[in-house]
Amino acid sequence: MPAVDNVLVIGGGAAGAASAIFLARAGVHVDLIDITDGPSALGSGITLQGNALRVFQQLGVLEQIAANGYPYNGIGLRAPDAAGTVLAEIPDAKTGGPDLPAVVGALRPDMAQILVDKAREVGVTLRYQTTCTALTQDADGVEVTFTDGTTGRYDLVIGADGIRSWTRRAVGIDLDTKGTGMGIWRVYGPRPEQVVRTDLYYGGPCYIAGYCPTGEDSMYAYLVEEAQDRTGLTAAERLDVFRKLAADYHGPFDDIREQLDDAGKVNYTHFETHVLPAPWNRGRVVLIGDAAHACPPTLAQGAAMALEDASVLCELLLSHDTLDETLWSQFMDRRHARAKWVVDASNQLGQWLLDHQQGDVPKLMHDLADLVSQPA
Repeated sequence: MPAVDNVLVIGGGAAGAASAIFLARAGVHVDLIDITDGPSALGSGITLQGNALRVFQQLGVLEQIAANGYPYNGIGLRAPDAAGTVLAEIPDAKTGGPDLPAVVGALRPDMAQILVDKAREVGVTLRYQTTCTALTQDADGVEVTFTDGTTGRYDLVIGADGIRSWTRRAVGIDLDTKGTGMGIWRVYGPRPEQVVRTDLYYGGPCYIAGYCPTGEDSMYAYLVEEAQDRTGLTAAERLDVFRKLAADYHGPFDDIREQLDDAGKVNYTHFETHVLPAPWNRGRVVLIGDAAHACPPTLAQGAAMALEDASVLCELLLSHDTLDETLWSQFMDRRHARAKWVVDASNQLGQWLLDHQQGDVPKLMHDLADLVSQPA
């Protein structure tokens, strides 16, 4: 018997949707609520490394993710010179196993829709434009009041509601989320024929410039700069800034820049980070994904870590018959140090760039591949 029969998941992103699918597929009743009006996703594209693909395979959605996205097995390094000179072509580690691609580039809304469709298929009850106003728990369950005035009682509440988690605040956790000093421009648009993998440019007017194919006809590009207040810019002004910053990057960036004509497809955010000390639960309420640990995308591991949280948590919930300290200790043994290492490494890579310091990037990348190649 599972440790839980009736679960509420707050947040419909990767961690929340994955948790709901794992549990509902095993016969647990799952309600999934999200404050948004549907299965959308902020941002543009996403780089899904092998350990994320391994969880998608467990969920039964890997074929759809790969078919809608763009699988590839290597990465390029280019110079910020007039030709966008290729400096190196490096095979990427297949951290999900030899039978999976090293990476799949995908559009975030496509990934969100695939997960939501799978959740519905396995019997998850989804409620959008809904969140909670109160959580009250006792030894046997959690009483929840929703924004529409309804209530429910659950064996467990999973807070997968992101970096600004309402659930985290509701259980009395005050977590210090900090900016790292970097901001990122992201834009998505048509894929030039020569964009068949991620290429990265270090130097020039930005710390990092790069792009990732996300489908046969789509890609996203990004520029990482020193964090600035860009909130007053109109959509047209954001597009203009992106184009000007990208003007010093060449090769495929020339075609990318020329084809960008939709100002609504440009967004700008600051890198932020935190790690919640163990434990991540307060009684029968547990936090996963960005609600518990958030890292800048310098190592492209944010979604992968969130998906791993869901996989490990649900494995334990389905293999134990009691929701007790043994289960929570095992969850932290398998998740806290691993997630913290990834957050710290992601921040370290960014700090080297901010400090204009030549850090040991090859070792960091090798250590990351070794870590995430081992199932969580």
